Amino acid sequence: MTMSFVSGILTVAALALLSTTASAEPEIVSGPAADADCFAPWTPETKFFKFAKKEGPYRIALANGYIANTWRIQMIQTAKAYAAQPDVAAKLKEFKVVSTGEDVPAQISAINNFIDSGYDAIIVNAQNPTAFGPVIKRAKEAGVVLVAFDNILDTEDAINVNVDQKGLGVLWANWLAKHLPEGGKILEVRGVPGTSVDTDRHNGIHETFAATGKKWEVVEVLGKWDDPTAQKATADAIAVHKKFDGITAQGGDTGVVQAMIDAAHPFVPFGGETENGFRKFCAKHSAEGLKCSSAGTGPAQVAVAIKTAIAALEGEVVPQSIKLPLAIVEDPNFKEGQDYYPDQSDNFFVGNAFPTCGINFTAQEIMGQTKENQ
Repeated sequence: MTMSFVSGILTVAALALLSTTASAEPEIVSGPAADADCFAPWTPETKFFKFAKKEGPYRIALANGYIANTWRIQMIQTAKAYAAQPDVAAKLKEFKVVSTGEDVPAQISAINNFIDSGYDAIIVNAQNPTAFGPVIKRAKEAGVVLVAFDNILDTEDAINVNVDQKGLGVLWANWLAKHLPEGGKILEVRGVPGTSVDTDRHNGIHETFAATGKKWEVVEVLGKWDDPTAQKATADAIAVHKKFDGITAQGGDTGVVQAMIDAAHPFVPFGGETENGFRKFCAKHSAEGLKCSSAGTGPAQVAVAIKTAIAALEGEVVPQSIKLPLAIVEDPNFKEGQDYYPDQSDNFFVGNAFPTCGINFTAQEIMGQTKENQ
């Protein structure tokens, strides 16, 4: 075999590899999305992707990180409930779920394993927005559709699905400023450190307070979006600081209110998430001063992420960044049976419907699923 012949073979192979890599990348196209009501672009400048159509059914994996709070547990259950719906299940050959905890390298390793195993799409709730560069590149080159939601990825090479997390912090801070027009001492119960959600909400809160020109003293504690953790952190903060004029918490809000009750702390204005127990407290104690803004997005956004991945695999046009609506209820408008459910668990997150996407779950559908890997 001559060197020129071998060289020719290598050249053809290299060109084939380049062609395969290039074809794996999505085409940038004009909008709107195929399902414009569901897949709303984040801004007018958001790019639109069109991936090469793959024949189904598809193998899709969910690479979750942190699991030790009720939102994440309910999210896993919701993902399984969505994948089990007959019209969705018909498009899935396999749906795999793995939770890796707070270990960022472990989550990256799980995504790499899914890529190596030939999965068509991977859904990610990322532990860190900036640490995934190499694995994002690998997914792109392999033609794997990568969709991040909730805690998204700092990239335009994957699809991001989220609510305006910074805007949520702004909303809570504005609620407190409305009820505390002269400023005051605020307890801020933060989420999981290092995540984009915690950072964005925190920045929205502090930027909004600063813009009022009023005097605010903010005491930060770590609640990890978890009731027991947030309850203990709040109890400790009350023991040290004695009195707060207002509270904002990113999750674990039921535990925060319980800590106030246990410490006989006066009820104060509160900007918080959408837990059923928190909303029960808000409705019950409104007349005693617990004036609440309850806003966020239920764990059902994972279903929108899966729906987006399937649409991308089917060759439909999708935005690179999808903006979901917030679920917002504020005092005095908490309605039993609509905004909170006395017969459901305190830990259940309300707001698990995205009507524009045809997504709506009952508590029974969600709670009938397990949180374990599968």
